[in-house]
Amino acid sequence: MSNLDANTWFTEISDRDGSAFSLRINKKLESKQSPFQLVEMYETTDFGNLMIIDGCTMVSTRENFFYHEMMSHTALFSHPAPKNVVIIGGGDCGTLREVLKHPDIKTVHQIDIDEVVTEMSLKYFPELCESNHDPRASVIFDDGIKFMAEAAPESIDVIIVDGTDPVGPGEGLFNHAFYTSCLKALRTGGILIQQSESPLMHQQLLRETRAAMLDVGFADLQTLPFPQPIYPSGLWSATMARKGENFTAFRAQDVENAAFDTEYYNVGIHQGALATPNFLKRALAK
Repeated sequence: MSNLDANTWFTEISDRDGSAFSLRINKKLESKQSPFQLVEMYETTDFGNLMIIDGCTMVSTRENFFYHEMMSHTALFSHPAPKNVVIIGGGDCGTLREVLKHPDIKTVHQIDIDEVVTEMSLKYFPELCESNHDPRASVIFDDGIKFMAEAAPESIDVIIVDGTDPVGPGEGLFNHAFYTSCLKALRTGGILIQQSESPLMHQQLLRETRAAMLDVGFADLQTLPFPQPIYPSGLWSATMARKGENFTAFRAQDVENAAFDTEYYNVGIHQGALATPNFLKRALAK
């Protein structure tokens, strides 16, 4: 639920969390109803452009790097040698850009059900879409759940689930059937990473997500909290699941030697995110 009041503030009211978040805006840029959801764009006074989907804040110019970097580099540097990557969702294309910074990646298939999200991103976040025409990239508008169900067995190294909240188009990305498809498509040692909501606000969902990943046969899990200023609570998480093997140390030396720049992610950030806060340890133990 959202509200644009007379003082030119966009406010997302989250009834499920008993909270609200506001950004001051200059003007509304565009609004388009797709077959799946309402996508709106605003120009803010301090956060650049802002994308809203069905009344919920999604992406802004100022802070998107937290999410895109933690959804990509943590998994890619936790895998020994990723070559083939699939992104489910990710229509703003920021995660795609981060994945393609890795020179050893050979193929990335991005499957988002809603072409309008990418159309808006191309127009208002062109910096996020600068790698869309990389020859290694395939940007596909289709059902990601169907894509994973039909994926060839043991054909993928890393699957990144960059979806919305578990409602509407994103609802089917948080269940046993989808995780079973992902497990089958991954090679041994492959990694699934999924945005797993707020570790403060959405602990039941996080527990259910982790339990479902283990139930279908993933060998090991890691949940990494990170800042996300425009989402409920300002604290978000990504959960990684590994096929057939436990997680070992991530490739810290390769992070240090990386030939590309990041705004947030580095060795210390990755190490720190692996240290589970006590409140989350207790929540996950329930």
